[in-house]
Amino acid sequence: MTNQLDRRGSVLSYVNAVLNVLLAFAKGIIGIMAHSEALIADAVHSVSDLIGSVAVIVGLRIARKPPDEDHPYGHGKAELIASICVSVLLIAAAIEVFYSSVSSFFHSPRAPEWVAAVMAFIAVVVKEVLYRYNVRLGKRLQSKSLLAQASDHRADVYSSLAALIGIVLAVVGQRFGIRWLMYTDAAAGIFVAALVLKMAIEIAKEALEILMDRVVLAEEALQPYRREVMRVPGVRAIDDLRVRDHGQYVIVDIEIAVDADITVLAGHDIAAAVRDRLREKFDRVQDVFVHVNPFDPRERHHDRERGRRG
Repeated sequence: MTNQLDRRGSVLSYVNAVLNVLLAFAKGIIGIMAHSEALIADAVHSVSDLIGSVAVIVGLRIARKPPDEDHPYGHGKAELIASICVSVLLIAAAIEVFYSSVSSFFHSPRAPEWVAAVMAFIAVVVKEVLYRYNVRLGKRLQSKSLLAQASDHRADVYSSLAALIGIVLAVVGQRFGIRWLMYTDAAAGIFVAALVLKMAIEIAKEALEILMDRVVLAEEALQPYRREVMRVPGVRAIDDLRVRDHGQYVIVDIEIAVDADITVLAGHDIAAAVRDRLREKFDRVQDVFVHVNPFDPRERHHDRERGRRG
């Protein structure tokens, strides 16, 4: 099932890339022919999406590689680098849209043809469908790059919708002689640029935190791991537990306490049982590193007493 989902993620990445190519060319050509600055700016945005889709394809392919001698924790962070690439391209696209929109206020406006509105509407529909499918599969795969692509598609929906509104209002303004309406697409472009920039910063922040080995700190998030470990026969206590996020999977570092008078072999078997149980119960757990400590009831009693006094 997991391999099937991985294949669907790869196929979806290629679909994203192909549709971004088609949309970029269609919006660019129609935008030039129909004299629509908003649609041309949206086409530039689609070009950045294409580069982002390629980055996601590369990231997913590298992330699926199994651990090796040089990368014992796997290659999952390659996907996070792809997410950062997407966010950088989004920031560049936001700046370009902002500049183009502001520049429009300093030129005599020219209403575009209706075909530009039709193209913008098609782009809205296509991108909304892609957003919904990317976010659904991205959550199932715990894929940061697919979720980043989903956010990118949602930004495109707003961008194309703003272009659509701007085009329609510009045509209406020209037809009824309302000059100020012909500048509404520029105002919408500024709004969309700010929205895209906000999304890009959030994507980059999330990916960078994981790249810096962010651990799951919330106790409620760690409780399911603790419960499963304490159900393993021979585990007397958990001295330390850390769960590191690597994108599609997590790595668990745990220190368990076992009876001090058992053999080394018995302690090793308990550690192996902890590792197997966590990998069996949690789909995202790729590997578990277990350190075994001796359990001393007297020392722990003293620790509790010191804690009460403190």
